[in-house]
Amino acid sequence: MGRAFEYRKASKLKRWGAMSTLFPKLGKIITMAAKEGGTDPDMNAKLRTAILNAKAENMPKDNIEAAIKRATSKDTASMLEVNFEGKAPHGVQIFIECMTDNNTRTVANVKNILTKHGGEMLTKGSLEFMFDRKALFEFPLKSGMNLEELELELIDAGLEEIESEDGVVMVTADFTSFGTINSALENMGIEITKANLERMPNSPISITEQQQADIDKILNKLEDDEDVQKVFTNIA
Repeated sequence: MGRAFEYRKASKLKRWGAMSTLFPKLGKIITMAAKEGGTDPDMNAKLRTAILNAKAENMPKDNIEAAIKRATSKDTASMLEVNFEGKAPHGVQIFIECMTDNNTRTVANVKNILTKHGGEMLTKGSLEFMFDRKALFEFPLKSGMNLEELELELIDAGLEEIESEDGVVMVTADFTSFGTINSALENMGIEITKANLERMPNSPISITEQQQADIDKILNKLEDDEDVQKVFTNIA
């Protein structure tokens, strides 16, 4: 099993936190994508991907349509994508991706969560070297699909690795190749089920169950925050 599948299995149960915050977070991504590139998914690859990922999490069609409509609302005019980096106990580093209409509020909330649990906010750019930013694509392994042929087809698009397990194919590339890989798979008629940009630790650490419990308190609080979209750590 390759690194991408190990990452997928470790993170999929805690990717978005509680269900009550799942759809609002997905909705923000859809709204931002529609705001940036237009409300027609056929003409906006980023929006198409956002809708794809929302459907993979069983987000209702009405919620998706409402999120697209919000793109033309004045309320989204000041929406920003911001990142924060922090240090937690036990040598754990945390990279936090947010989407907010009030950066002052978001900074205060994130800083408060970290400091209350023995962590601290770090200077922007402190952790960039500790994570590899990757584009990850998933799609079903269908009968007659030849991974070696697919690999040859996708190399020019930026493919780094392709592997399959339990009927699922995982394609990994550098984040800069997200668009070219996405287009290549679509042109081949492959039905992508998930497509994300992830930050994978290049030097993952192992911690004890008790230490993990300490870190989970921070992660749960961060994931419960309405402005926090994704949380990445250097935990193996």
